[in-house]
Amino acid sequence: MSKLNRQKIVDSVPQTGFFGHPKGLFTLFFTEFWERFSYYGMRAILVFYMYYEVSKGGLGLDETLALSIMSIYGSLVYMSGVIGGWLADRIFGTSKAVFYGGILIMLGHIALAIPGSVAMFFVSMILIVIGTGLLKPNVSTVVGEMYSENDTRRDAGFTIFYMGINAGAFLAPLIVGSVSEAYNFHYGFAIAAIGMFVGLLVFIFTKKKNLGLAGTAVPNPLSPAEKKKTFTIFAIAVVAIGILSAILIPAGLLTFESFINLVTILGILIPTAYFIIMYRSPKTTEVERSRVLAYIPLFLAAVMFWAIQEQGSTILANYADKRTQLEFAGISISPAWFQSLNPLFIIIFAPIFAGFWVKLGDRQPSIPKKFSFSLMFAGLSFLVILIPGYFTGSDALVSPLWLVLSYLIVVFGELLISPVGLSATTKLAPAAFSAQTMSLWFLASAAAQAINAQIVKFYSVETEMAYFGTIGGASIVLGIILFIMSPKIQGFMKGIK
Repeated sequence: MSKLNRQKIVDSVPQTGFFGHPKGLFTLFFTEFWERFSYYGMRAILVFYMYYEVSKGGLGLDETLALSIMSIYGSLVYMSGVIGGWLADRIFGTSKAVFYGGILIMLGHIALAIPGSVAMFFVSMILIVIGTGLLKPNVSTVVGEMYSENDTRRDAGFTIFYMGINAGAFLAPLIVGSVSEAYNFHYGFAIAAIGMFVGLLVFIFTKKKNLGLAGTAVPNPLSPAEKKKTFTIFAIAVVAIGILSAILIPAGLLTFESFINLVTILGILIPTAYFIIMYRSPKTTEVERSRVLAYIPLFLAAVMFWAIQEQGSTILANYADKRTQLEFAGISISPAWFQSLNPLFIIIFAPIFAGFWVKLGDRQPSIPKKFSFSLMFAGLSFLVILIPGYFTGSDALVSPLWLVLSYLIVVFGELLISPVGLSATTKLAPAAFSAQTMSLWFLASAAAQAINAQIVKFYSVETEMAYFGTIGGASIVLGIILFIMSPKIQGFMKGIK
């Protein structure tokens, strides 16, 4: 996109109208608010829906299998973002990607809202994975298009947008969890579908007036010949997958377990291939190669961190359901409510952390040291869960305050690694791979959850002490190693601070 085209897009967007920001921020704020409301509302009850008995409204899947599927679900959502970004860049632009993604997400939640079978569950899974991959990365891109390159409001605009994400994620588990408790899971999923529908209405009816040309350009469109070749390859791939599935499923070769194993392998191989391609590319300079090497330990640290953080919706959700006292201070707590703690703590503490870094200025820790501290916080959040189990054993229910403390501690780690990681990615990325390196950063979450799909198999009430202790201890040890290595890593970063 040329600077002329970029400025033309900026000029087409009303530059005031939403707290001193471009009017389009209203459209994108509430579109993403409702999309995150629908996604996190669904996610808050999904694992319970999978393993609850049919008599209780669930699918009756094996509990360990449900935890693995939940991890694979999250992994595929992040992987699909790479495809969603490519489709927006090469075929139909970010605005249409957001619209198509919202429709698929809504249909996926409607599929869950209809009492059905495991087959219907997997239909919804495919729709939501593809839909989120289209919407999630591209709505953020549209936000950036509304501001000129030198607009001092840009960072504040993304902060407001980020608050919209977390506000939706905070409210959803409270509402959807309460509805599913009072009625059944399908009513909860229906609320999630309605949330996405409201988000689509906001987008459809305000985008023309508020967004102007933002999101309409296709940055690197396919030529007619490339388009024909791409669609041919896509059609062949769909047919091949259909034929293979028709053969392998009846033969018992494509099972839950084999699919989980396949996604785990892809979650590791895809980012590995990215690193190899970037490092060996002739377009990557010597300085950039050094920075790629510096990025590898940061990426691995991010995988370790997200492997713990993302278990908030799997292992800790199961812990809330099975091991936690849900009658507290005269209040009956839904286990889904605990999913609201992460976004709530981010809303509270993100401004504090941001102000702290501004105050420290040049005296703040280096990027590798911040990553090392995040690993230590993540490990500590798991070790905290050991304390009630150690004193009360595996038979007694524990106070919900232990879970609250665990979620709080891991948020401290998240605020050290998530915004810092995004910033580091933009700084360390080779010029020829700037967009792809950002995709690589999100693949850290995909890899983490792909690995989690295997790790969660070792969790049970009987093994919880060893489970939390081993993973929490490993994260702290890796954090200490990263801290010791940080000066060396900083050297490879070649002047990037």
